[in-house]
Amino acid sequence: MRVGILTGGGDCPGLNAVIRAVVRKGMLQYGDTFVGFKEGWRGVLDNDTMPLDEHTTRGILHLGGTILRTSRTNVRKIPGGLEKCIENIKANNLDALITIGGDDTQGVANALIEKGVPCVGVPKTIDNDLSGTDACFGFDTAVSIATEAVDRLHSTADAHDRVMVCEVMGRDAGWIAVTTGVAGGADVILVPEVEINMDEVVRLLQYRHDHGKEFSIVVVAEGAKLPASDKQATVGDKVDSFGHVRLSGIGAILADEIEKRTGYETRSVNLGHTQRGGTPTAFDRMLATRYGAAAIDLVHQKKFGRLVVLRGTEISDIPLADAIAKTRTVDPKLLELVKSLQPQKK
Repeated sequence: MRVGILTGGGDCPGLNAVIRAVVRKGMLQYGDTFVGFKEGWRGVLDNDTMPLDEHTTRGILHLGGTILRTSRTNVRKIPGGLEKCIENIKANNLDALITIGGDDTQGVANALIEKGVPCVGVPKTIDNDLSGTDACFGFDTAVSIATEAVDRLHSTADAHDRVMVCEVMGRDAGWIAVTTGVAGGADVILVPEVEINMDEVVRLLQYRHDHGKEFSIVVVAEGAKLPASDKQATVGDKVDSFGHVRLSGIGAILADEIEKRTGYETRSVNLGHTQRGGTPTAFDRMLATRYGAAAIDLVHQKKFGRLVVLRGTEISDIPLADAIAKTRTVDPKLLELVKSLQPQKK
């Protein structure tokens, strides 16, 4: 078979491992040939391609980013965009298209599926919030990077008797914040799923200071709502082609408010894109490889319109439309775990 591959949306560690697994298994087990579309859906729209074979995918398993590069291109908002994509898919004589991305990327794939294009999806979102799968590759790497940062913040916070606020990724779900916060021993963890109560934040920080510790760590997801508000901290009001505004700044806002209310010297750190970059962990390389191998199997089983997923320890698949129907938010049991590790009100 002749198969196309694209990576869309934000980059994350493990994308190259997926590409490698799809191409390697496809060539060695099925005798497939591959076409890579550059920069996500923009490449399909413009018919901008590169060959994917044993040579071009050699030595990429451990590399961050994506050799195909990526973009946030919503062809549904471009007049005739879907039709042009279908035309270019046909022009490349493709039997199937494997789309590696999150809900935005898979939303476009689903629109093409409805028009008869044979697609198979691979879940990719650093926020780990795609429904139907227990884990997305790249998440483990992001958490490892963020946890190391929190570990380092402990020592400098202790040296200066400061409160350190660490802002991590998480637009609509706090998976990174919760996992990093628990693993890094943060004193306060704030997520989009729960309204920020500044009185409670102050209580927790004061409790720690009153019980012999002159420093504290706060971990907050970038998408957490501003205190006493239903709004998120943003950089301007410009949105991307999928309608997403750029989030940033909740950490700095919280730091100012904490210092104002408590008198404790408070600083903020925004980890930003450092969470996306660099070498994927062994877990993410393995998960990405399993996803890629399963995706090419689905192509040959002609199970189109499906997304490969992790359920427990097993790789399975679900209807792609189900995966993008809603956001996978943090399990309430994990939020209860966070609460159970904090001092309770008397």
